[in-house]
Amino acid sequence: MMKELWQIFSKGLLEENPIFILALSLCPALAVTTTVINGLTMGLTVTFVITTNNVVVSLVRHLVNPKVRVPVYITSIATIVTVAQLVLQAYFPDLYKAMGIYLALVVVFAIILARAEVFASKNGVVKSFCDGFGMGCGFTAAMLVIAAIREIVGSGTFLGMPLFGDGYDPMLMMILPPGAFILIGYLVAGTKTWIAKIEKARARRLKGAMG
Repeated sequence: MMKELWQIFSKGLLEENPIFILALSLCPALAVTTTVINGLTMGLTVTFVITTNNVVVSLVRHLVNPKVRVPVYITSIATIVTVAQLVLQAYFPDLYKAMGIYLALVVVFAIILARAEVFASKNGVVKSFCDGFGMGCGFTAAMLVIAAIREIVGSGTFLGMPLFGDGYDPMLMMILPPGAFILIGYLVAGTKTWIAKIEKARARRLKGAMG
């Protein structure tokens, strides 16, 4: 059982990473990853929303008429996002302002609705929790990688702290959406190449064991 739950959780980290593999919810990856703090905030928010929504969808999956399932899922997501917005606005107003409109747009992030439709609506609560949490962690990790590179190269800082002194000439393109788009393209290519090598090595080991 634990092995199965780990497999469900871990697939979101690399093999089905929402950004680097599935290429879903790229808007926040382009817009809010200018700093590590912003990227982490968005990642944790999405993790909370996708995990909670998966649990809710799993709980009500037998009660919802299939013809109205999508409106029900959207209503659930919107409610959870509203709770996250209110918490950020109350306790972290600066981060709430930094997220801007993209925080509200979490409601229509493809990855959240996709996991509700593909997985949570067909599985129990524990498995749905692991799936949502794994996808959220994979999304957060991808956001952190993108944000760290953009902040270091584009601003010369990390978590707002200067790294290279006054003589550093930052690459301003990296804090603009085109720079993020190019960076994500390279990261996607690198991730898929890495996974392809892992799969080839796994196939060779399996072939050797069978031979």
